[in-house]
Amino acid sequence: MKTIMLIAVLSALTGCASIAGERLQPITVQTLHENQEVAGIGCTLTNDAGSWFVTSPGSVTVHKSTGDLAISCKKESLAGNQTLVSKSNGAVWGNVLIGGGIGYIVDRNTGAGFDYPATTTVMMRKVAEMAMADQVPAAAPAGEVSAAPR
Repeated sequence: MKTIMLIAVLSALTGCASIAGERLQPITVQTLHENQEVAGIGCTLTNDAGSWFVTSPGSVTVHKSTGDLAISCKKESLAGNQTLVSKSNGAVWGNVLIGGGIGYIVDRNTGAGFDYPATTTVMMRKVAEMAMADQVPAAAPAGEVSAAPR
C-alpha cells in the first residue's frame, strides 16, 4: 500500500511540475553590426503578456507566454529586429499524460509550460539600408516568367 501511495505522489508531482514552475524567464540580448558586437543599443521585448526593456549586451526577465517574443532594437542610425518562438517545455507533456489536459490548460494560460531561447543575437543594420531593403521588389522565383507590358 505504501508503494502505491508513493508512486501516486511522485506521479502527481511530476505531472504538475510546470504548474508550479517558473512563469518568468531571463533572456540575454546581444547586438551585432558588421560582425562586431555593438554595446549600448536599447531593445524592447514584447509578447502578449507585456513589454520589457534592456540595453545590450544585457539580460531582462520576461513573463513567459505561448506567443512569440518580438525584439526591436534601435540606437541612432542602427536598428534591428528578431523574433523568439515560444516552444513547449517537457514538463507540459507530463501534465497532459497524467492530468488529462487540465495541467496543459493551466500551463498554456500562465506560460509556465513554455520557454523562449535563453539568448539571442540581433543583427543591426543602418536605418537607411533597412528602408532601401523594404523598397526593393522581390525577384521572381526560378522558373517563373514575369509578363512585361507591351
